[in-house]
Amino acid sequence: MTHQCSRRSVLAAGAATAAAATLTSLAVAPAAHAAPTLPNGISKDKVLIVGMDGLRADRLEAADAPHMKSMMASGTYAKSLLYGNPMAGTWSGPGWSTVSTGVWPDKHGVTNNSFTGSQFTTYPGLFARLAQVKPGLSTFSAIGWAPLDTSGVLTSGADATFVQSQHDAANDAALAAEVESVLRDQNPDVVFAYLGNIDFVGHSLGTGPEYMAAITEQDAHLGKLRAAVKARSTYASERWTVIVVTDHGHGDAGGHGGNSWAERQTFILAEGPGIEAGLRPIDTRLVDVVPTVFKQLGLAVDSGWNLDGMPIQERTHDRFDTLQGQLSTRVDETGIPADVLGFTHVAPSGWSVINNAMGTGGMTEWRGWTFTTNEFWSRTQSDQWRELNVRARGVFAVADSDEWSDKAFSGRFESTLVSPTYGVTDRSKINVRFVTHYRQVEQQTAKVLVSFNAGTPTEVKSYTADVIAQQQSLDVPVPPGATNVHVRFQYTGDNDFFWVVDRFQLYAF
Repeated sequence: MTHQCSRRSVLAAGAATAAAATLTSLAVAPAAHAAPTLPNGISKDKVLIVGMDGLRADRLEAADAPHMKSMMASGTYAKSLLYGNPMAGTWSGPGWSTVSTGVWPDKHGVTNNSFTGSQFTTYPGLFARLAQVKPGLSTFSAIGWAPLDTSGVLTSGADATFVQSQHDAANDAALAAEVESVLRDQNPDVVFAYLGNIDFVGHSLGTGPEYMAAITEQDAHLGKLRAAVKARSTYASERWTVIVVTDHGHGDAGGHGGNSWAERQTFILAEGPGIEAGLRPIDTRLVDVVPTVFKQLGLAVDSGWNLDGMPIQERTHDRFDTLQGQLSTRVDETGIPADVLGFTHVAPSGWSVINNAMGTGGMTEWRGWTFTTNEFWSRTQSDQWRELNVRARGVFAVADSDEWSDKAFSGRFESTLVSPTYGVTDRSKINVRFVTHYRQVEQQTAKVLVSFNAGTPTEVKSYTADVIAQQQSLDVPVPPGATNVHVRFQYTGDNDFFWVVDRFQLYAF
């Protein structure tokens, strides 16, 4: 095994030698060498991120993983689902790009493992962003998959790197030892450690016993890294945050890249100052790692960066999310597990749904505007772009004439979602903001209407083409003498597709 040093970097190149027998001896570890020397850190707020490639959340929950289970008790564990094709495949390239940039693939541009089309100049990776904002920080990235280095997404801007071209059990052990040494003997501020053997085993043997054993083994590496942090002589005066994150899941038989629920599973697990113990939020997404790191370091996120994420300890606080405790299990849907809570027709306080022109019959879950979650809704039918609903969080509203029509029905889908009434006295305009995810079929209609003083609703926006997971902002003048306003989302369709609305806000100026 050869080692090359450049700009305080160490490259462990080449594939490890197979040793057969057991999973934990699939490769020969690289020879020992001197750890890279980092500049001395400047921050008492410090972050360790451990990336575990291909770690499926439901398998983690069933695994013997005492260190991650300890973090679940002492910190926040947030599961979510990835995008799917055609936005991007559930590959490591787009997954780790999403983690490192804080934006979804439609912004960072990475859709597969080639990294072709990356937009890292506009949306830099974590270490490049930190180098811009606070260049004095001491940063270290240890990578067990070479494309994360050659693309720059997880090494560009780091003060020192350790890179291996292959991830397997022995190389993970060597990489973890390297990171342990840096944490124990030097003074870094931000460290990223990538461990890949879980993914290696998943590809080779599926997500059965060997995969579960690999989870246990990587959990032991995490335990050593956490112990190294706590053993630091300066630990008592430092404020450490530890984050564990994955990039995608795996099918039962092994492999990923498709749109199945198993392949789309991700999570963020974090413990540290200000991070609530035992919390299980449903509104966290994979893009939230970067804002969480910045918050824990006491650094501001510039709104001009146009990030999609938010810190893990912050909630969306829209009224749809207040319905989480009212969600029911399936009624007519057979593809969703019977124990998954995920829909209600009861509108949140102040909101209402008008179904007086709605057809009869159809799938109970989707009769008129429904309040649901990605976990529930996107499992109804794959490969129809429900997986692309990446900017909705927690509970959202959806009108889905396609799913409603999957059971005998009469008439057509026609339903209107009505917002609360807002005061606009002495205001000249309103600004309506919401996230939408809309897929168009020729005969369906989707209209945003406003009504001042309970008057006739006036159309201010209509959709006639796909709008994939985008933030909307609509300015509407306030008529003279108007004192209040409400907004309507009117959808009609005949076995067409869907319209999602979430994160609604109204401002009056």
